[in-house]
Amino acid sequence: MDRFIEYAGHHPYLVAVTAAVLAVVLAYEFYLHRQTELGVSPQDLIRLMNQGALVLDVRPQDQFAAGHIGGARRMASEELGKAADTLKKYREKPLVVYCEAGAAGASVVRQLAAQGFTKVASLRGGLSAWRAENLPLVKG
Repeated sequence: MDRFIEYAGHHPYLVAVTAAVLAVVLAYEFYLHRQTELGVSPQDLIRLMNQGALVLDVRPQDQFAAGHIGGARRMASEELGKAADTLKKYREKPLVVYCEAGAAGASVVRQLAAQGFTKVASLRGGLSAWRAENLPLVKG
């Protein structure tokens, strides 16, 4: 420990830069952890749907028609910019977004949160996780 104090005394700028980099890394890790908290499991989605949550499917129309979660509403990516107007009555209500694997859904969650939606989450694992649980899909 004495050698570290001596080193810090001789190289204060290096120690300060190292501390700053460490702070940035920790902040980024916290940010990533917070983003994964905004995901719900298929069972949580069912519970939220029973409580009146809106479910948004952000996949292309052909994939939506091939099979989607019952009661889900399809929203094209170009509509997401004006979602605050289209979905204004859901601003304070639970809103769950899903895509095929979960990555695009998480991106949409960030966009909706930036537009003021307070209870928005994504389906962790996307529709693939829903299928893995052998849960029903609606076609058409």
